[in-house]
Amino acid sequence: MWLLKSILKSFVRNGHLKMIDAEGGEHHFGGKAPGPDVTMRLHDAKLHWRLAINPELCAPEAFMDGTLTFEDGATVKDFLGLFSVNRDYLAGHPAQSVVNGLYRSLRRWHQYNPLWKAKENAKHHYNVKEDLYRLFLDERMQYSCAYWLDPEHETLEQAQLNKLRHIGAKLDLRPGMKVLDIGSGWGGLAIYLAQTFDVQVTGVNPATEQLAAARRWADREGLSGRVEFIEKDYREIEGTFDRIVSVGMFEHVGYRYYDAFFRKVFQILKPDGFMMLHSIGRMSPPGTTGPFLHKYIFPGGYVPALSEVFASLERTGLWVDDAEVLRLHYAYTIQRWYDRFMANRETAVELYDERFARMWEFYLAVVELGFVHGTNMVFQLILSRQRDAVPITRDWIGEAETRLAAGRPLSTAAE
Repeated sequence: MWLLKSILKSFVRNGHLKMIDAEGGEHHFGGKAPGPDVTMRLHDAKLHWRLAINPELCAPEAFMDGTLTFEDGATVKDFLGLFSVNRDYLAGHPAQSVVNGLYRSLRRWHQYNPLWKAKENAKHHYNVKEDLYRLFLDERMQYSCAYWLDPEHETLEQAQLNKLRHIGAKLDLRPGMKVLDIGSGWGGLAIYLAQTFDVQVTGVNPATEQLAAARRWADREGLSGRVEFIEKDYREIEGTFDRIVSVGMFEHVGYRYYDAFFRKVFQILKPDGFMMLHSIGRMSPPGTTGPFLHKYIFPGGYVPALSEVFASLERTGLWVDDAEVLRLHYAYTIQRWYDRFMANRETAVELYDERFARMWEFYLAVVELGFVHGTNMVFQLILSRQRDAVPITRDWIGEAETRLAAGRPLSTAAE
C-alpha cells in the first residue's frame, strides 16, 4: 500500500481522490487545485500493489472485473478525467518511469502487423456484433470522426453527413471514375460516393462481418453493379484507380508498415489521380498505444505522429497536396457515442455481458479524453503522384462542399 499511496500523493494535484482500500480505510489525495472529485473503492487487496505497478492496465481491468468501483456519484469518466488532468505527474514518478520505459521498449513488437496478423487484429474489433455498434453510431454506421459545423446544435447524423460531403468535395469526383475505399467499414462512405457522384467504388476490408453487412446494404440500395466490397488487406489490392480514400484505417497499419502502405498507394494510383487519407494522429512526438487499448480494443493499432507520416511520404515519393487538422471534432463525436452507449447500456449487457459493457464504457470514455486533454487529433491529407493533380488553391473544396450541401450538381472537369 505504501507504494500506491506514494504514487497517488505525487499524482493527484488537480482535483481530489478519495480512495477506500480493501480493508475499508480511507485515504485522501490532492484537493489543493480545482478538478474532478472522485471516490474510488478497491474490493481486492491485490489492487494495493497491482495499481502501483501498472495503473494504465490494472485500473481498467479492475473496473471491468468489478473489483474497482466508484461511489458518491462518481463515474469511470470522472475518474479518467482526474487521470487526464494529472497525467504528467503520474509519468514523472520514478516507479512509473521504469514501467513506462519497459513498455516503450516493446513498441516494435506491438506494431508487428504482417498480413496474417493485420487480418486477425481487424477481426478482433470489427467483427463485434453489428447490433452493438448500432447502439451508438449514426444511421450510416460511420465509425470515424464526424465533421461539426455547429457542435452545440447539430445532431450526430448531420455531422456525419457533413463529413461525407467534406470528403466527397476533396475527392473532386467525376461520373465513371474508379474509386478505391481502403478500410470500407459497413460501406457508408462507398455507398454515399456511388449515389452522389455516379462513380464505381471498390471497398476493401479484412473484417468479414462488416463486409457482409456492407454487401447487404449495397443490394438494398440497388448499387451492386457500382459498389463492390472485397475481403482483402491493402497489400493485396491490384489494378489502378482515379481516386483512393481511406477513413479510420491508417491507425491499424502500424508505423513499421507506413512505407509499404504508401508504396502500394503510389503503385495503384493513376498518374493523374490522388488519395484522401483521414486518420487519427497525435500532435506530440512518436509514442505507443496504451496497454488497455492495445490488449482489449485495438491490438496492433497505433496513432501516428505527423512526423512519422511525413517522413514515410518523403521516402515513398508522394506529394502532399493538402493537409487539414481537425482538433476537437472527434471529441464532439465520441461525446455523442458515449452518451448513446450509456443510454443503451442494458442492451449491450444483453448482447454480451456486464464485463464487456464496462470494457466498452471505459474505452469510449478514455478515447474521448484523449482528444480533450491529451495530444490526439485527426488529420486529412491529399496525396498524389504528380504535383499538379489538384488545383493550385484549395478553393475547390469549399465550393464543392457548398454545392453538395445545397443539393446542386458539381462543376464539370472542363469548368
